[in-house]
Amino acid sequence: MAEKTRVVLLGATGLVGRAVMAEAVQRPDIHLMAVARREVPLPKGARMEMLLSDTAHWPDAIAAGRPYAVVIALGTTIRAVGGDRQAFRAVDHDLVLECAAAAKAAGARQLIVVSSAGARYSARNFYLSVKGEVEDKLARMQFDRLDLLRPGLLKGRRDGTFRPAERIGMMLSPLADLLLQGRWRKFRSVRDRDLARVILALAGAKQRGRHVHHHDEFCRILRRG
Repeated sequence: MAEKTRVVLLGATGLVGRAVMAEAVQRPDIHLMAVARREVPLPKGARMEMLLSDTAHWPDAIAAGRPYAVVIALGTTIRAVGGDRQAFRAVDHDLVLECAAAAKAAGARQLIVVSSAGARYSARNFYLSVKGEVEDKLARMQFDRLDLLRPGLLKGRRDGTFRPAERIGMMLSPLADLLLQGRWRKFRSVRDRDLARVILALAGAKQRGRHVHHHDEFCRILRRG
């Protein structure tokens, strides 16, 4: 039997993280360990580990997982932190980079990060500017392989605060996706479980370098199965 790919997941309590855990049930080739601050129910049939600790101890947890690949699916929104830009940066910038540094120190060969369509350091939009800044800094960490996933609207059932604007966006997404053509296709929506399947398909990839994935690349990866 081939050796399993050891993957450490950060952001297990979020939309994408929970989807990754659910999809990993069908992947006997993946040894998944999740790291989180609070407990989250494991999907039925899950064969995985979960370590609960304060973020200050996450580097130790990441090292304990002896990962080949680390998946960072961390993130919040400006609205969720009451418009506090520093609070937003504390998660989407500081915590992401701290986890990436811990992954590098733990010997991880591959880093997979959920970013955002439109991420660019020079973007006028604060959210996208921070995402782009983080991407640039991650690239300088020189992992053997860096996968940056840039989804548009993420569709799925979230826990926590009800987000009416997001719910309306999901309802309208089939029509909106049809209107997003050409260079705007990268902003098309993606379901949480599909993005999770993309993440697991990429885990363990041996080709080196920095790889940026948008909507059309997600579709190609999903078609390859």
